[in-house]
Amino acid sequence: MRDDLMRLKENTLQALSDLKDMDELNKLRVKILGKKGELTQILRGMARLSPEERPVIGKMANEIKDELESKFSEKMQLIKKAVQEQKMQQEFIDVTIPTKPSIGSKHPLTLVLDEIRDIFIGLGYEVVEGPEIELDYYNFEALNTPADHPARDLQDTFYITENILLRTQTSPVQVRTMENKKPPLKIIAPGRVFRSDTVDATHSPMFHQVEGLAVGEGFTMGDLKGTLVKFVQEMFGHDRKARFRPHFFPFTEPSAEMDISCIVCSGKGCRICSYTGWLEILGCGMVHPNVFRYVGLDPEKVNGFAFGMGVERIAMLKYGINDLRLFFENDVRFLKQF
Repeated sequence: MRDDLMRLKENTLQALSDLKDMDELNKLRVKILGKKGELTQILRGMARLSPEERPVIGKMANEIKDELESKFSEKMQLIKKAVQEQKMQQEFIDVTIPTKPSIGSKHPLTLVLDEIRDIFIGLGYEVVEGPEIELDYYNFEALNTPADHPARDLQDTFYITENILLRTQTSPVQVRTMENKKPPLKIIAPGRVFRSDTVDATHSPMFHQVEGLAVGEGFTMGDLKGTLVKFVQEMFGHDRKARFRPHFFPFTEPSAEMDISCIVCSGKGCRICSYTGWLEILGCGMVHPNVFRYVGLDPEKVNGFAFGMGVERIAMLKYGINDLRLFFENDVRFLKQF
């Protein structure tokens, strides 16, 4: 039995020296020191020993077991260290290596806003801005939409207090401008607006609008049409056709919606334009006389026109984007295309 124990020890130490895998190490440990392992099998023969030999062999077996346990533990630490070093070597990053920086670009909405500004500045318009947290008076009442007006139901508004809200449109800027600047004037007012909409492919609780306003003497619907047709040609190409359909807005009379020939099918009819050949792009009209009265102007002496467009809508048509959410998800794969 003494020879068997020494042979077990030598063979185990030799096997340990060759091992480099944790799974193999665990298998060898079970094979040698497990409940049914080789050491246990040898010790079962102690029943055949004389009373004088049993304590000697027992002591020897315990010493060999303790030594092998220690060797297994040491080997386990060595393998763990080797695995860690290998992983670190594979994941090593030399931070001193020069890298080519990724150059950013403007967001597609910024690109479209810049282009809209440039077009209307070229037509003699001034760019103005107004507060995003607005008074009910400017957002609704002064735009000919009093508290009991049914048009208020068309917009789900974020109210902060009874009289303070997040603006639902950039139209309040035209009222504020006319209060502080006398005609003639031509302005556009770009900015963010807010409505309590559920997020989907075509709706968002926050989006961008550009409001346009021209006030003076002798403006006609023809001037409005000519301005907007020029805008469409500059934005979408000079072969783009436009049409105007009667509509209702409380702050303009008469009012219209403007369509352009489909970007995809050029007016032939397709799924994108519901086979009509046309796509809605903005709302417009002649400024309602009541709006002039709110700002202290005489509608018998001045008139003008106004229009409003969604920047996301323009960008989706211009770039062929079919999901509004892409503008706000900040996916670099999408943004780097512009």
